[in-house]
Formats: sequence, C-alpha cells, structure tokens
Amino acid sequence: MRLTALIVLVIPFAAHAQVQPASVPAPDQTAQGDVAVTIYQNGQSLVQDVRQLDLPAGRTRQDFPDVSAQIRSETVTLSGPGLGIVEQNFDYDLLSPDKLMEKAVGSVVTIVRTNPATGAETREQARVLAANGGIVLQIGNRIEVLRDDGLPVRVIFDKVPENLRARPTLSVTLQAARAGRVPATLTYLTPGLGWTSDYVMLFDEAKSAIDMQGWVTLTNNTGTTYRSADVLLIAGNPNRGGNGGLAQLGDSTIEQAGTESGPRETLGDYYLYPLGERTTIANAQQKQVSFLDVKNTPARKTYEWTNGWLETQSDPRSAATVLKFSTSKNGGLGDQLPSGTIRVYMRDTRGDPQFIGESRVAAAPMGSAMSIRTGDAFDVKGAAVLVERKRLSSSRWRTSMRYDFTNARPAPVTVDLAQNGLWGDVRLVEQSQPGERVSADRMEWKVPVPANGKASVTVVFDTRY
Repeated sequence: MRLTALIVLVIPFAAHAQVQPASVPAPDQTAQGDVAVTIYQNGQSLVQDVRQLDLPAGRTRQDFPDVSAQIRSETVTLSGPGLGIVEQNFDYDLLSPDKLMEKAVGSVVTIVRTNPATGAETREQARVLAANGGIVLQIGNRIEVLRDDGLPVRVIFDKVPENLRARPTLSVTLQAARAGRVPATLTYLTPGLGWTSDYVMLFDEAKSAIDMQGWVTLTNNTGTTYRSADVLLIAGNPNRGGNGGLAQLGDSTIEQAGTESGPRETLGDYYLYPLGERTTIANAQQKQVSFLDVKNTPARKTYEWTNGWLETQSDPRSAATVLKFSTSKNGGLGDQLPSGTIRVYMRDTRGDPQFIGESRVAAAPMGSAMSIRTGDAFDVKGAAVLVERKRLSSSRWRTSMRYDFTNARPAPVTVDLAQNGLWGDVRLVEQSQPGERVSADRMEWKVPVPANGKASVTVVFDTRY
C-alpha cells in the first residue's frame, strides 16, 4: 500500500468545530441554585449551593455543573433529606478544541473542505492518529497532517466524549431514600475568589475634616461564574494547616488600638461584612462594592520628623506629612477598618480633588487612633546636630542634641519630633520645651515653627554610650 503525505492547512478549530449539543445550561444560564459565597482574605472561599434535585428512589448518579474549576474536592459535602453519598468524582477536563481532538484519537471524524473559488464542499471520513504537537489523520490510504494556513477546512465530531465537560462538573453517586424533588445543599472550599479593601479619603484642611469611602474589590479566578450570590466577606485570615495568612504591610500607624465594639457581626475573632444585596461575581472579573461612606469626620494634618539615634544628621530632611483621625464611634469613622490602601485627595483652588498620596493601613478596630503618612513635605525640613558628648563615668555619657526645623510655608506649622533608639535606662537631663516619653525607646516633642521661619529644640540625655 502506498501512503501519500499531504499537508492540509486549516483555520483554527475553535471557530469551526461542530459537536452534538451538551446537556448543560446555555452560556447565559447556570445550573447553580441558591448560592451563598463566603470569601476570606487569604484567598480561601466557602461556597454553599442549594439545588433542587428530581431523584428516583435508590442509587443514582447526579451531575453538578458550574462548580469551581479549583474546587477542593476533599472538602465537598452534599446534604439533603433522605440522601446518602456513595461516590463522588470531579471532572475538570474541560471542553476545548484541543481537548476535543485529544479525546478523538483513535476515533473517526468528518473533514469538510470548502473550495475557495466555487464554495463547493467535500467531505471525507478520517481517523485521528495523533493530536500531540499537531493533528495526524488517516484518510483512506493516505496520511494527512492538519496545519493552520487559513484555508476553509473544518472538523465535525459525532459526539462529545463522556469524560469531557463543557463546564467544571462534580459527579456524585447518591442513594435516595425515596423518589421526588429534594433540596440538596452542596458545600465546598475553593481558592480563586478573593477580596481587598480600598479607601478614598477627601481631606479638607480648612475644616480639619475628611470624607471617607470604603470599597471592596472582589476577584474571581475560579473558572466559574456565581450568579446572584449572597456574598459574605470575612476580615481575617483563618489558619490553613501551617500556611500563613497575608502579611500586614503598610506606612500607616495605629497610634492607639481601639477598645470599642464595632457595629459589624463577628464570627469568633473575625469581622463579617455582608454585602447589602445579591450580586453576580463573573469569572475573570473584578467587581467593586461600597461598604463605608462617612462624611465630615474630624481629622488633622501634622508633620512628623524622626531621628533614629543620637547623632548628627546635618543635611536637611523633609518632614513626613501625616493625617490623623479616629475610627471611634464618637468623633471618628464609627467603624472598624479591614486592612487595605487609603488614597488621599485634597481640593485645589478650583475645587477639583487632587491626589496627594496613599498609604497601606493595617486592620484597625473601632476606637483606634490612626496616623496615615501621605508623603514628604516639600517646604518643612529638619536636621539633628550632636552638640556635645561628654563622658561621665566608665559606663555613662552626657549627650547634648539640637533639632533644627525650617518652615517655608506662609502659615505656622507644628512638627511632631520623635527621637528613637533610647534604651530604658536613658535619662532626660534637660529640654528646652516639654516632651513626652511615649515608649521605652522613644521621646516626642511638638515643635511650633513660625510661618517662613525657624525653630529649634535642645535636649540633654544621660546615656550608657
């Protein structure tokens, strides 16, 4: 037998493959029932899907399409009156042109060619010999290799293989006590769903007030759309058998942790944020939902300048611009804040909001005193000068420091000066203005600096070195 090798060029199969209709919902429909989704901040989610099943009595196999493509099958439970689970399988080999050809190896398909000049079609039966790196067919006594060259060729399949699904599908063998319609609750854990919180803050310096809006951003990469879902967000990171949660990053500071109980429902040590109404979380989609909207909350702008140790920093360094506010019920936001990013805006002379900085905020309970750094001040600078270091004994020194500040603004400012790196046995000998020991290794002073002027603070420390 003489075999002739012929290169046949085809356009991509995605637009031309024909299959028998599958018993799945239309693309704009879903097989899901009443869906509730609980999303944690560590990328884990709990899905509860209540479906109405029409079952015969005895043993039967039931398919559950439209589950997450990343379902953790070991976490699946199915409950319903009179139902028992015998076996379950998760079919995640999804229908695609490439998969269809792979499953067709050894089977016969129909090749349809169209003459570009006349439009006439010719059909031939072909056996698929291979589908790895290219499609190899046997047509009668010849072997053909299908390649993509834009010529009008398509492949027709008689059916979809049984183990190939149009959508992620969970197959469960059930034992039903009696025939009839049964409400069954399918529950499972899945990665691929997540949420983050972002905040938009509008600061009014003249009124010393802020407007704050909080947004939740939902992401879905599970391979499945959850339609009209009841969504509950959990602020916190449940343990996953040794896998750590998300790190708390940020430039913000909780100066004083809150001690007020928030208005949110709690679950153990986690806060719950239910969305106000049902929503559809489409696959490969980001969705934003508002969860906080507070107007005219008291806030103040300050400048912070920190010295790391008792040494000279003669080059002027900008003070940090910081906004301070509270999450307290009285005089604050009146809510706890999930960790996220705060983006701060101010209105210019034309009344248009302009972006002035952003900061990561750690999770803050209600009643917390918050300090948000938005950037460095262009016209408020400071320097530290080691004036004198005198030895008092074999282990004690007297260190004199001077902190110099300049203000090129047309209005006076107050700089919050902080000296870090102090040990518990460092003693304060003299100071030109009163300060406060806020911790074992930190002293703070509030330094008024006049408009277009200068100010200095001198401090003498008794130290070990």
